[in-house]
Amino acid sequence: MTTLKVTVLGATGSIGLSTLDVIARHPERYSVFALTAFSRVAELKALCLRHRPRFAVLADEAQARVLQADLHAAGLATRVLVGCGGLCEVAAHPEVDVVMAAIVGAAGLRPTLSAVQSGKRVLLANKEALVMSGALFMQALQQSEAVLLPIDSEHNAIFQCLPTDYSRGMAAVGVRRILLTASGGPFRKMPAEALVDVTPEQACAHPNWSMGRKISVDSASMMNKGLELIEACWLFNARPSQVEVVVHPQSVIHSMVDYVDGSVLAQLGNPDMRTPIAHALAWPERIDSGVSALDLLRIGQLEFQAPDDARFPCLRLAREAAEAGGTAPAMLNAANEVAVEAFLGRRIRFTEIASIIADVLEQEAVGAAGCLDDVLMADQQARRLAGDWLGRHGR
Repeated sequence: MTTLKVTVLGATGSIGLSTLDVIARHPERYSVFALTAFSRVAELKALCLRHRPRFAVLADEAQARVLQADLHAAGLATRVLVGCGGLCEVAAHPEVDVVMAAIVGAAGLRPTLSAVQSGKRVLLANKEALVMSGALFMQALQQSEAVLLPIDSEHNAIFQCLPTDYSRGMAAVGVRRILLTASGGPFRKMPAEALVDVTPEQACAHPNWSMGRKISVDSASMMNKGLELIEACWLFNARPSQVEVVVHPQSVIHSMVDYVDGSVLAQLGNPDMRTPIAHALAWPERIDSGVSALDLLRIGQLEFQAPDDARFPCLRLAREAAEAGGTAPAMLNAANEVAVEAFLGRRIRFTEIASIIADVLEQEAVGAAGCLDDVLMADQQARRLAGDWLGRHGR
């Protein structure tokens, strides 16, 4: 059996660590080629000492020099690279077979695109890459020999429930709609008037999933589901009207596909990201992920509810951006990243996340996303406008 070499972009985050856990269970199948992190030097050093990659990447040059010296002193030949250039190098390296794209936010766009253009098997956990530049991303995929496999539990579930020729369009393969499930987050039952006073700690306390702080806040505001709606449209060649969000508090059904003949196919499992990671690593085969078997008798019952757009306006804003197309999703994502960072820094209230996004989308005209520069310019303009809002209203 040939051992596949894997680059993990965002190795110190929850997805990266789960990926390394699955890889470690199958040393005969996979080896770690490169590990990257933004600024968690101690964590990245520990991972390098364990997995002994050929390359490591950090954002800061001074931190990279320190890590290089530490790894050299420990007897490792790992070479430490720096910044976006380093990320793109380890994503596109000719010896790499698989790239786990798990960098959070817009920072993951360029290295993920490099992996696609270089024909890798790309395990996509960085939804922002598709949200920002869906048309360009899918065009690059079609022009390369890359294989794109979704890692978000919802999109991985949809992938498993769709026929293999879904790229022809939903109607062409007999699909009526995609049912994208959402847990509802920690504030699903909280009175709407109480949301103004919630803290970052409350927003990050997800009832089902263990995630990073940014994605936890997105889940609490349901922006995460809005971004996933946009991602689903690009991944599965669907229109926004063909993607319906369903709140499912137990997070056991990860998503469903509704066919025109009345059949509804669902993918179920315990809420553990190692399941979609193992599925994508081994596809079309199956390997052990370390996840325990689903006990339906213990769960007892499954609930489903409609999302409350009045309580969670971010979901509505995302759907509107999906329908507008062009640079609107990139603007939405950029404004949200600025707003979430401000909320985590206690500069704004939770309910003001949506206010910032709405303000940016109202001020900035939607343009064509004809090239990467168009996308990046829209991203930067949206960040500037969001910063202006914070200057006027932030604490």
